Amino acid sequence: MSSGAARPRVRMTGAQRRQQLLDIGRELFAQRGYEATSIEELAARADVSKPVVYEHFGGKEGLYAVVVDREMQRLLDRFASAFAAGGHPRDLLERAALVLLDYIEEDTDGFTVLSRDSPVTSASGTYSSLIGEVARKVEHILGSQFDARGYDRHLAELYSQALVGMVALVGQWWLETRTPGKREVAAHLVNLAYNGLAHLDPAPGLADAPES
Repeated sequence: MSSGAARPRVRMTGAQRRQQLLDIGRELFAQRGYEATSIEELAARADVSKPVVYEHFGGKEGLYAVVVDREMQRLLDRFASAFAAGGHPRDLLERAALVLLDYIEEDTDGFTVLSRDSPVTSASGTYSSLIGEVARKVEHILGSQFDARGYDRHLAELYSQALVGMVALVGQWWLETRTPGKREVAAHLVNLAYNGLAHLDPAPGLADAPES
C-alpha cells in the first residue's frame, strides 16, 4: 500500500455520531454564536453530509437546543451536588459561587453557549431560565433561614433572584478578565452577599422616600 493512500473512514454507531455532532456543535456555537454557525460547517467538521445532521437533530436549531439542555443539566447537577450536604448559609454561598466559577474555568465553551443570546424561535432553555432554576434552589435555602430569623418568607424568592443574578453576572465578567483569582472572586461575592444577609433589615425603606 502506498503511503499516500487514503485512510478509510472509521464507522460510527448512531450514538457515537450523535455525540460527535454535539461536541462539534458545542465548540462552534461557543466560538461563533448561533447565527454565525452553519449546517454546512457543522457537517464539514464532522466529515458527514448535511442530511446526517438533519437526521439526528432536525437542523441547527434542534442541535443547539440539545447542546443547551445538556449544558444546563450539567451545571444544575453541580449545584445540586454542592447543596446536597447542607450546612451553614455562608458555606452554601461559598459552594454556589465556586460551582459557577469552576464551571466557567473548566467548561468555558459550555458556559459561553449558555450565556449567549439564544435564537428567538428556540423553545429550549436559555441562560435566564438556567439562572431561574438555580435561584429556585437557593430560594428553598433562604426560605428556611428567613423563617429562623423572623423575616417574611415570601421575600426569599426576591432575594434568591438577586443573589444568583449577582453571581451569574460576575461570572460573565470573570469569563473575560480571569482576574483576580477564582477563590478571591468567590470570597468577595460571599462577603457582599452573606454580610448583607446577616445584617438584613426586615422592613427596609428608601432614604429618599417622600414624607407621608
